[in-house]
Amino acid sequence: MSTSGVIAREAVVHGLVQGVFFRATCQQEAERLGVSGWARNESDGTVRVFLEGAPEDVESMLAWCRRGPRQAAVDRVEVVERTPREESGFSVD
Repeated sequence: MSTSGVIAREAVVHGLVQGVFFRATCQQEAERLGVSGWARNESDGTVRVFLEGAPEDVESMLAWCRRGPRQAAVDRVEVVERTPREESGFSVD
């Protein structure tokens, strides 16, 4: 995949986001949108997400992260711009 037209963002999702299928549902949504990257639980109770793809698809994923799955209660999402890494697929750690 060429990095032309591709953006990357890293997000830290705060709130009730562990133990509520956040990562698995995030993976399903990313695959549906064609966004690459990963999601992992952090020791402080947050979920860290790396997203890479077309700008509108990454923005859709960030909007999803602000809601999360039905069981989640997202308080806030911190987003930083990253350099695309030409990730392939979406993994859950």
